[in-house]
Amino acid sequence: MGGNGASHPSNPNRTTLELARDWISRPVTGAADGTILFDGFCLFCSRWVRFVIKRDPAIKFRFLVLQSKQGRALAKELDIDPDDPETNALVLAGRAYFKSDAALQVLARLPGWSWVRHVALVPRPLRDWVYDRIAGNRYRLFGRSKNCLILPPEARRHVIEVEEA
Repeated sequence: MGGNGASHPSNPNRTTLELARDWISRPVTGAADGTILFDGFCLFCSRWVRFVIKRDPAIKFRFLVLQSKQGRALAKELDIDPDDPETNALVLAGRAYFKSDAALQVLARLPGWSWVRHVALVPRPLRDWVYDRIAGNRYRLFGRSKNCLILPPEARRHVIEVEEA
């Protein structure tokens, strides 16, 4: 193993640095611009979806549930474990963004939130460390749904229609 030699708690076969390097933005094919891949069972993630939908009248972003057939396929392409996701993902201009980069990219494109671009001045390892603390405890802190997110009919235009896995 390379990096700092310390194993990562969720994957003892890989070091923390090896896992962190994996989440740098990279090219992606077959996903529409503005696609946000998210954990449909995570209540915090569901709140994030509702937050974005409420502030995205132009429908710049569309959501894909990670647990769907299409979501699992995209997750596999992006090296995200659909059964234990460490990150969300955003597709913009043929690139996938992860963790804090994905969240900042989304927020910066919402009306009234362009100031968030300045948060990108904080080094990514620090931003992702905070992201990891929240993501790693999201079920304990915010809960887990037994069913994937269900949105009211008027919000469904923001969701990529999927076949269940």
